[in-house]
Amino acid sequence: MRKAVTLLVSALVLGGCAEVWNDPYPASERGGNILYTSFVDRPKTLDPARSYTSDEWGFIQQIYEPPLQYHYLKRPYQLIPQTAVEVPKPRLLDAAGRELPADAPADRVATSEYVIRIQPGILYQPHPAFAKDAQGRALYLDLPESAIRDKYGLSDFPRTGTRELVADDYVYQIKRLANPRVVSPIFGHMSSYIVGLKEFGAALQTENQRMVAEHERDHGPADKGLPWIDLRKFPLSGVDVLDRYTYRIRIKGKYPQFVYWLAMPFFAPMPVEADRFYSQRGMNDGRNLTLDWFPVGTGPYMLVENNPNARMVLARNPNFRGEAYPSEGEPGDAAEGLLRDAGKTVPFIDRVVFTREKEGIPYWNKFLQGYYDQSGISSDNFDQAVRLNLEGEANLTPEMQERGISLRTSVGTSTFYLAFNFLDPVVGGPSARARKLRQAISIAMDWEEFISIFQNGRGIPGTGPIPPGIFGYREGADGVNPVVYEAKNGTVTRKPISAARKLLAEAGYPDGRDARTGQPLVLYLDTVQRGPGDKPRLDWYRRQFAKLNIQLEIRATDWNRFQEKIRGGNTQLFFLGWNADYPDPENFMFLLNGPQSRAKTQGENAANYQNPEYDRLFERMKNMDNGPARQAIIDRMVAIVREDAPWVWGFHPLDYSLAHDWLSNLKPNQMARNGIKYLRIDTHERAQKRREWNQPVVLPIVAILVLVLLSALPAVIAYRRRERAVARPARQAA
Repeated sequence: MRKAVTLLVSALVLGGCAEVWNDPYPASERGGNILYTSFVDRPKTLDPARSYTSDEWGFIQQIYEPPLQYHYLKRPYQLIPQTAVEVPKPRLLDAAGRELPADAPADRVATSEYVIRIQPGILYQPHPAFAKDAQGRALYLDLPESAIRDKYGLSDFPRTGTRELVADDYVYQIKRLANPRVVSPIFGHMSSYIVGLKEFGAALQTENQRMVAEHERDHGPADKGLPWIDLRKFPLSGVDVLDRYTYRIRIKGKYPQFVYWLAMPFFAPMPVEADRFYSQRGMNDGRNLTLDWFPVGTGPYMLVENNPNARMVLARNPNFRGEAYPSEGEPGDAAEGLLRDAGKTVPFIDRVVFTREKEGIPYWNKFLQGYYDQSGISSDNFDQAVRLNLEGEANLTPEMQERGISLRTSVGTSTFYLAFNFLDPVVGGPSARARKLRQAISIAMDWEEFISIFQNGRGIPGTGPIPPGIFGYREGADGVNPVVYEAKNGTVTRKPISAARKLLAEAGYPDGRDARTGQPLVLYLDTVQRGPGDKPRLDWYRRQFAKLNIQLEIRATDWNRFQEKIRGGNTQLFFLGWNADYPDPENFMFLLNGPQSRAKTQGENAANYQNPEYDRLFERMKNMDNGPARQAIIDRMVAIVREDAPWVWGFHPLDYSLAHDWLSNLKPNQMARNGIKYLRIDTHERAQKRREWNQPVVLPIVAILVLVLLSALPAVIAYRRRERAVARPARQAA
């Protein structure tokens, strides 16, 4: 018995020293050159022509390569080539086709031509769409439906192939933006700029309707196996291939921001073979064999596991050509160690494992245990990770410092706001009554307090639509919103609530009651129902309106219904945010442009705001080059919307991120999400820290087992005594 206990204790202790018992990953991955990260919302599509969310772009931009990208280290953000040879400069032409100088005013420019030259020798990832037989014929592009019935993933196709990236692949993707079966979210916007795209879309719509009618006649309306549309058969006048590696895009007028779009997934290449492969009858018949699930790209990684409810895995693309790590950056980058790998070939990491984490606490605990390499900071964990000094500067807590965790902060190129629906008869419209009501609410909403309570100080109160870091944003006294703030004794403070109450009375609602009817003013806030955790925030909103004796009613619904109400203009007040698509003020100022009204044109002006002067200035400003003239127009536009107050200017977030010291080359980039290729992991240090931080506590287990054994000992002894006892001889009969 004593020997058994000794062996048990020894096994537990030695096992604890050798293994990490709580490792959530397969044993086969231990020690691997793998980045471990997470995602919250399952991606709905990985098709670069359809996706328009940052979460999905976190996958897509590792796989697909638009011709341009943003420099990883430099700020302000700078475009550089990705697959292109150089960043294209537009050739400006007047209505007669004569070339104009680069600084020509927008009203003289009829057409802008962008010629993009791509690097030769770039290969696609291995994929069945490129597989060929010995005679060079495609193996899987003309399969009967019966041959697809047993296929549920790309691994079910035994052969793969590749081919060179060519200019026609980029042209084919631009055509896909107009395909009615794709339903790209930027088709409407791009069709107003790319020459011929609107007409191309109309031709495709006609062809699609013809094909649908023919298909329903032959197979019935319930059958969804529509035949493939070969987009190569339809000419697009504004986009053409000049040679194998060169293509041209013609833009209506002058649109300097177009070059930024060439760094987005919408303009990544799409090989016709992939479109044809996934369009075969039966591919999407419950199998998800589509571009939504299985991308085909030339980037450093390819998707090898897609389980969006649990785990997504990227692996190094064996056909990736390689790319040099940046050799220059901002001042201070070298001291931060961000240039140690200058000139070396990326990517440095072999695999990326994304695990879905729906709850914040398990995610945070796994990060502290070393099972995630980097992490954001939720409000619940902020005090455990960060301390703010008297100047408001963020520093890591001793616990984080002891673990070698680093903190990085950056100002988000985002804005969050409370919108008034300008179509609403109470809060909307250009009348002085409605304008003063909006201004009163703008003063009452104490965003400094909101940022302190709900953002842990991670934000900058908004004073207009443009966030810091974008041309047009004004710092210091020049950026003060005089409607909401006032300067006293050299400091800028929010106006007192008495100023808001005065405006409210002038609007016809003294003390929060309608002066004509005496009825209390009740306003309605539409929001998305997320759960019990929203209650403190919603209560805070009510308290802000209560300062003016305005009753705020919350109308919570799901996301789809919320979007439907905004699309129809059936709201009064609602919260929204906007992340920059590209670093230009036009990308924020257009959110208040009248012709972009959500209810009228399904544009991005969700507040349905309209001001004729603002709209005229927007048309002048949007296509100007940055400079004093453009800044002056922006200043006037900002002054207009401050006075009209279609939004309560909320805040611009400050992003905080944590990383373990074994992860290097990490620098926040608000404009690009393709930075995984630059990261490096010290796998030896990570394994050592994981063992150190996750040693099993075996003594309590040993103690319990010993107690169990000791409690059973009397019974064991008694049993053995009975076994050894000699049976008494039976008496003989008399």
